[in-house]
Amino acid sequence: MHEKEISLAVIQRLPRYYRYLGELLENDVVRISSKELSERMKVTASQIRQDLNNFGGFGQQGYGYNVEYLYTEIGKILGLDKCYNLIIIGAGNLGQALANYTDFERRGFYIRGIFDVNPRLEGISIRGTEIRMIDELEDFMKNNTVHIAALTIPKLKAPAIAKDLVRMGIKAIWNFAPTDLNLPGDVMVENVHLAESLMRLSYNLKALEENNDESDKN
Repeated sequence: MHEKEISLAVIQRLPRYYRYLGELLENDVVRISSKELSERMKVTASQIRQDLNNFGGFGQQGYGYNVEYLYTEIGKILGLDKCYNLIIIGAGNLGQALANYTDFERRGFYIRGIFDVNPRLEGISIRGTEIRMIDELEDFMKNNTVHIAALTIPKLKAPAIAKDLVRMGIKAIWNFAPTDLNLPGDVMVENVHLAESLMRLSYNLKALEENNDESDKN
Protein backbone atom coordinates (compact mmCIF):
# COMPACT_ATOMS: atom_id res chain seq x y z
CA MET A 1 0.00 0.00 0.00
CA HIS A 2 2.92 2.37 0.66
CA GLU A 3 6.53 2.16 -0.45
CA LYS A 4 8.28 4.66 1.82
CA GLU A 5 9.52 3.56 5.20
CA ILE A 6 7.25 4.60 8.07
CA SER A 7 8.88 5.66 11.31
CA LEU A 8 8.45 3.54 14.42
CA ALA A 9 6.96 6.51 16.26
CA VAL A 10 4.14 6.77 13.71
CA ILE A 11 3.44 3.04 13.87
CA GLN A 12 3.31 3.17 17.66
CA ARG A 13 0.66 5.91 17.50
CA LEU A 14 -1.63 4.03 15.10
CA PRO A 15 -3.24 1.75 17.74
CA ARG A 16 -4.12 4.86 19.76
CA TYR A 17 -5.83 6.44 16.74
CA TYR A 18 -7.66 3.18 16.21
CA ARG A 19 -8.88 3.09 19.81
CA TYR A 20 -10.13 6.68 19.77
CA LEU A 21 -11.87 6.21 16.43
CA GLY A 22 -13.53 3.07 17.79
CA GLU A 23 -14.88 5.09 20.71
CA LEU A 24 -16.18 7.72 18.31
CA LEU A 25 -17.97 5.04 16.30
CA GLU A 26 -19.58 3.70 19.48
CA ASN A 27 -20.88 7.23 20.10
CA ASP A 28 -22.28 7.46 16.55
CA VAL A 29 -19.85 10.19 15.44
CA VAL A 30 -19.84 10.26 11.62
CA ARG A 31 -17.02 12.69 10.91
CA ILE A 32 -14.36 14.57 12.82
CA SER A 33 -11.76 17.20 12.03
CA SER A 34 -8.09 16.84 12.87
CA LYS A 35 -8.56 19.72 15.36
CA GLU A 36 -11.39 17.92 17.17
CA LEU A 37 -9.47 14.66 17.19
CA SER A 38 -6.37 16.45 18.50
CA GLU A 39 -8.36 17.88 21.41
CA ARG A 40 -9.53 14.41 22.39
CA MET A 41 -6.13 12.76 22.00
CA LYS A 42 -4.02 15.62 23.39
CA VAL A 43 -1.72 15.72 20.34
CA THR A 44 -1.48 18.47 17.76
CA ALA A 45 -3.70 18.51 14.69
CA SER A 46 -0.53 18.91 12.63
CA GLN A 47 0.87 15.68 14.09
CA ILE A 48 -2.31 13.80 13.21
CA ARG A 49 -2.28 15.07 9.63
CA GLN A 50 1.43 14.25 9.24
CA ASP A 51 0.94 10.75 10.60
CA LEU A 52 -2.03 9.96 8.37
CA ASN A 53 -0.39 11.50 5.30
CA ASN A 54 2.17 8.70 5.50
CA PHE A 55 -0.64 6.42 4.33
CA GLY A 56 -2.43 8.70 1.91
CA GLY A 57 -4.14 11.24 4.14
CA PHE A 58 -7.78 10.01 4.27
CA GLY A 59 -9.19 13.49 5.00
CA GLN A 60 -10.99 16.07 2.86
CA GLN A 61 -10.44 19.83 3.08
CA GLY A 62 -13.38 21.39 4.90
CA TYR A 63 -14.89 18.01 5.79
CA GLY A 64 -12.38 16.29 8.03
CA TYR A 65 -12.28 12.53 8.40
CA ASN A 66 -15.04 10.02 7.91
CA VAL A 67 -14.73 8.15 11.22
CA GLU A 68 -15.87 4.72 10.02
CA TYR A 69 -13.71 4.85 6.90
CA LEU A 70 -10.62 5.99 8.80
CA TYR A 71 -11.20 3.37 11.49
CA THR A 72 -11.45 0.65 8.84
CA GLU A 73 -8.37 1.84 6.94
CA ILE A 74 -6.19 2.08 10.04
CA GLY A 75 -7.39 -1.40 10.98
CA LYS A 76 -6.16 -2.64 7.61
CA ILE A 77 -2.80 -0.90 8.10
CA LEU A 78 -2.49 -2.63 11.47
CA GLY A 79 -3.41 -5.98 9.90
CA LEU A 80 -6.67 -6.20 11.85
CA ASP A 81 -8.63 -7.21 8.76
CA LYS A 82 -7.03 -10.65 9.22
CA CYS A 83 -7.32 -13.27 11.96
CA TYR A 84 -4.37 -14.51 13.99
CA ASN A 85 -4.01 -17.62 16.11
CA LEU A 86 -2.20 -17.09 19.39
CA ILE A 87 -0.79 -19.38 22.06
CA ILE A 88 0.18 -18.50 25.62
CA ILE A 89 3.26 -20.03 27.23
CA GLY A 90 2.84 -19.74 30.99
CA ALA A 91 -0.53 -20.24 32.69
CA GLY A 92 0.17 -18.27 35.86
CA ASN A 93 -1.78 -15.20 36.90
CA LEU A 94 -0.68 -13.10 33.93
CA GLY A 95 -1.18 -15.87 31.39
CA GLN A 96 -4.65 -16.59 32.71
CA ALA A 97 -5.50 -12.89 32.70
CA LEU A 98 -4.56 -12.70 29.01
CA ALA A 99 -6.60 -15.80 28.25
CA ASN A 100 -9.63 -14.24 29.97
CA TYR A 101 -9.41 -10.98 28.03
CA THR A 102 -12.30 -11.13 25.57
CA ASP A 103 -11.36 -8.01 23.60
CA PHE A 104 -8.60 -9.91 21.76
CA GLU A 105 -11.21 -11.82 19.78
CA ARG A 106 -12.93 -8.59 18.75
CA ARG A 107 -9.61 -7.56 17.19
CA GLY A 108 -9.12 -10.87 15.40
CA PHE A 109 -6.70 -12.56 17.84
CA TYR A 110 -7.83 -16.04 18.87
CA ILE A 111 -6.20 -17.97 21.71
CA ARG A 112 -5.79 -21.54 20.49
CA GLY A 113 -3.56 -23.01 23.18
CA ILE A 114 -2.23 -22.42 26.70
CA PHE A 115 0.87 -24.24 27.96
CA ASP A 116 2.58 -24.63 31.32
CA VAL A 117 4.93 -26.94 33.23
CA ASN A 118 2.81 -27.18 36.39
CA PRO A 119 0.94 -30.52 36.38
CA ARG A 120 -1.66 -29.12 38.79
CA LEU A 121 -2.86 -26.81 36.00
CA GLU A 122 -3.21 -29.52 33.36
CA GLY A 123 -6.72 -29.77 31.97
CA ILE A 124 -8.03 -26.60 33.59
CA SER A 125 -10.18 -24.77 31.06
CA ILE A 126 -9.99 -21.02 30.55
CA ARG A 127 -12.84 -19.77 28.39
CA GLY A 128 -12.98 -23.12 26.62
CA THR A 129 -9.23 -23.59 26.13
CA GLU A 130 -7.61 -26.29 28.23
CA ILE A 131 -4.16 -25.81 29.71
CA ARG A 132 -1.69 -28.31 28.24
CA MET A 133 1.73 -29.34 29.40
CA ILE A 134 4.73 -27.81 27.68
CA ASP A 135 5.88 -31.21 26.37
CA GLU A 136 2.78 -31.19 24.14
CA LEU A 137 3.82 -27.93 22.47
CA GLU A 138 5.78 -29.37 19.55
CA ASP A 139 3.02 -31.75 18.47
CA PHE A 140 0.49 -28.94 18.84
CA MET A 141 2.59 -26.70 16.61
CA LYS A 142 2.84 -29.41 13.96
CA ASN A 143 -0.94 -29.86 13.87
CA ASN A 144 -2.10 -26.25 14.19
CA THR A 145 -1.43 -22.93 12.52
CA VAL A 146 -0.06 -20.50 15.10
CA HIS A 147 0.95 -16.94 14.25
CA ILE A 148 1.86 -15.43 17.63
CA ALA A 149 3.21 -16.79 20.91
CA ALA A 150 2.82 -14.85 24.16
CA LEU A 151 5.50 -15.53 26.78
CA THR A 152 4.33 -15.05 30.37
CA ILE A 153 7.09 -17.07 32.00
CA PRO A 154 10.10 -16.34 34.25
CA LYS A 155 12.96 -14.56 32.54
CA LEU A 156 15.43 -17.43 33.00
CA LYS A 157 13.18 -19.77 31.01
CA ALA A 158 12.15 -17.30 28.32
CA PRO A 159 15.24 -17.38 26.03
CA ALA A 160 15.24 -21.18 25.64
CA ILE A 161 11.48 -21.36 25.12
CA ALA A 162 11.64 -18.53 22.59
CA LYS A 163 14.33 -20.35 20.59
CA ASP A 164 12.24 -23.52 20.64
CA LEU A 165 9.23 -21.58 19.35
CA VAL A 166 11.30 -20.10 16.51
CA ARG A 167 12.53 -23.58 15.61
CA MET A 168 8.89 -24.68 15.48
CA GLY A 169 8.05 -21.88 13.04
CA ILE A 170 6.85 -18.96 15.17
CA LYS A 171 7.63 -15.58 13.61
CA ALA A 172 6.03 -13.26 16.20
CA ILE A 173 6.55 -13.27 19.97
CA TRP A 174 4.70 -11.15 22.51
CA ASN A 175 7.22 -11.10 25.31
CA PHE A 176 6.09 -10.35 28.87
CA ALA A 177 9.20 -11.91 30.41
CA PRO A 178 11.50 -9.22 31.89
CA THR A 179 14.41 -10.04 29.60
CA ASP A 180 15.55 -9.30 26.06
CA LEU A 181 15.43 -12.13 23.54
CA ASN A 182 18.27 -12.76 21.11
CA LEU A 183 16.43 -14.14 18.09
CA PRO A 184 16.89 -14.12 14.30
CA GLY A 185 16.16 -10.85 12.52
CA ASP A 186 13.08 -12.23 10.75
CA VAL A 187 11.35 -12.92 14.08
CA MET A 188 9.25 -10.04 15.40
CA VAL A 189 9.33 -9.42 19.14
CA GLU A 190 7.04 -7.02 20.99
CA ASN A 191 8.28 -6.53 24.55
CA VAL A 192 5.82 -5.66 27.30
CA HIS A 193 8.00 -5.15 30.37
CA LEU A 194 5.53 -4.24 33.10
CA ALA A 195 8.13 -3.28 35.71
CA GLU A 196 9.85 -0.90 33.28
CA SER A 197 6.52 0.78 32.55
CA LEU A 198 5.93 1.21 36.28
CA MET A 199 9.42 2.66 36.70
CA ARG A 200 8.72 5.25 33.98
CA LEU A 201 5.55 6.18 35.84
CA SER A 202 7.56 6.41 39.06
CA TYR A 203 10.06 8.75 37.38
CA ASN A 204 7.31 11.04 36.15
CA LEU A 205 5.60 11.02 39.55
CA LYS A 206 8.88 11.90 41.25
CA ALA A 207 9.47 14.75 38.78
CA LEU A 208 5.96 16.06 39.39
CA GLU A 209 6.43 15.98 43.15
CA GLU A 210 9.76 17.80 42.85
CA ASN A 211 8.20 20.47 40.63
CA ASN A 212 5.38 20.93 43.13
CA ASP A 213 7.90 21.25 45.97
CA GLU A 214 9.77 23.94 44.02
CA SER A 215 6.53 25.78 43.34
CA ASP A 216 5.63 25.71 47.04
CA LYS A 217 8.99 27.30 47.91
CA ASN A 218 8.51 30.19 45.48
